[in-house]
Amino acid sequence: MFENEKLTTGQFVAEYKDEVAVLLKYLPWLEAKQGKNVVSQYTPDSATDSTMRIPTYDGTLLAFVKCADKTKFINRNYDYIYRKYRMVNYEDELRMIARARIQDMDMLGAILSKYIIKGRTKGMMWKEGVETGVFYALISKMKELIEFWDVPYAQESTEE
Repeated sequence: MFENEKLTTGQFVAEYKDEVAVLLKYLPWLEAKQGKNVVSQYTPDSATDSTMRIPTYDGTLLAFVKCADKTKFINRNYDYIYRKYRMVNYEDELRMIARARIQDMDMLGAILSKYIIKGRTKGMMWKEGVETGVFYALISKMKELIEFWDVPYAQESTEE
């Protein structure tokens, strides 16, 4: 038996609820930026043809990456989960996100991990995560799963 199959739904919700709540503040921005470029190229005034262009990232994107990097979703062994689910491109990722259940939070975390970890050395991964809508689909699916099994996030704060 897999470790995830031993956990109850309530344990999944308790484990991931706060982690998802931290990422939710970026959901409207991620939705608005789907399909749009969030990276520009800085070119010095004295640039020549051989001058290297420096990518400059949207500040909100960098804040999202920094925030996501601190969550328990980040798993350096994401590649094993990718092989298990046979994901090779962003279409596969979006398909798996769409059919995810609460027990698949580790798979959702693996997708997030791939973009965050690879983006440290290949910054275009962060751009790809926003443009293809993978980041938006991930966070909204995580929110949907938690809210299905627990009180919706907006209602929770008004009940106190």
